[in-house]
Amino acid sequence: MLTYSPVPGALKTLTHDGRLLFLTRFLRLFAYGSLSVILVFYLVGLGLSESQTGLLLTLTLAGDTVVSLYLTTRADRIGRRRMLVVGAILMAAAGLTFAFTRNYLLLIIAGTIGVISPSGNEVGPFLSIEQAALSHVIPSRVRTEVFAWYTLAGSLATALGALCGGTLTHALQRTAITPVVSYRVVVICYAGLGALLAIIFTGLSPAAEVSAPGEEPSAGNLKRFLGLGRSRRVVAKLATLFALDSFAGGFVVQSFAAYWFYLRFGVDPGTLGVIFFWANIFAGISSLLASRLASRFGLIRTMVATHLPSNILLILVPLMPNLKLAVIVLLLRFSISQMDVPTRQSYTMAVVSAEERSAAAGITGVARTTGAAISPLFVGFLFSHPSLISVPFYIAGTLKIVYDLLLYKQFVGLRPPEEAS
Repeated sequence: MLTYSPVPGALKTLTHDGRLLFLTRFLRLFAYGSLSVILVFYLVGLGLSESQTGLLLTLTLAGDTVVSLYLTTRADRIGRRRMLVVGAILMAAAGLTFAFTRNYLLLIIAGTIGVISPSGNEVGPFLSIEQAALSHVIPSRVRTEVFAWYTLAGSLATALGALCGGTLTHALQRTAITPVVSYRVVVICYAGLGALLAIIFTGLSPAAEVSAPGEEPSAGNLKRFLGLGRSRRVVAKLATLFALDSFAGGFVVQSFAAYWFYLRFGVDPGTLGVIFFWANIFAGISSLLASRLASRFGLIRTMVATHLPSNILLILVPLMPNLKLAVIVLLLRFSISQMDVPTRQSYTMAVVSAEERSAAAGITGVARTTGAAISPLFVGFLFSHPSLISVPFYIAGTLKIVYDLLLYKQFVGLRPPEEAS
């Protein structure tokens, strides 16, 4: 059994770079959360159909995949700080374009090249590079705990963002401002936070880098493919499974889930903001329990044991006969659904070489984005048919259960060094 280190002690290990990465995580997820509850409303308000919106979100996530793959697989060689700044600039540029054009082609270009989050979750190169940098500046014995707090910071930020985004648009719509303009205000704020992130990322020190930018780390390693050498096979397996999980999750991204509550029960954006505020609060708090369970039972077992029941609850959400019960089941689902996040992140960082962490996190992250990018295309089609709007919940829950079983079968025998010791 592993020794559990108190949480305050884990957080005390954070250096200046570690604290800065927590701050950037919070600001970024706040922006994502605020955008997620209004994005579909905004795009439909611009005149896009549900099918066009689904296609746009698919292309947006597909573009994030390409950008992320390029930046993350080069971050350890070119510089993590540089790649994070580039990502933040792309986030700001995408937000500004979405705010000031109705042209569908321009929206596609901006969404494809830039960084837009339709789900409220991480997209772009940020998470992968931050995970690698954070793992580099903290002891391995507290990695899972620090990642749990890191996940909690993101969940709290997403929750506050969703609450603020929904509340702000609801308040503006009570004035003479039209709904589309109220949504545009949130999109502009999103762009502003992207610009702020670019400035903050410049404060990262060389300690967050695996080596000096431009140097080739560990020259004696195997010939690299996309920044990977000895970790290639493990990362390939993880990436395949993570893609399946993310493809399933793409059917119930927060933007479409919010829109489902509107179509099914007529819930307004202000109320949706409150619902997803609490959903993300519960998700974040659960991540702290995940680190305790992982220290006792191991990372893989914790991931699977907490993820399976959450997927059953996901299937039950559309079966509820009224709004109150649907919200209760959704909140129960969120209270355990994200417990696999810090454990998954920690596991990936533990089973690959230190100099391959950005690339490994980037490739597995890209796999997740790729899986999530495909789903909205189908969701848009399903949402355009009133009788099929609940089908995405059933598809997502079923596929996620398959993922859990496959993950356990493939990786229960591969233990991180700190568990093996």
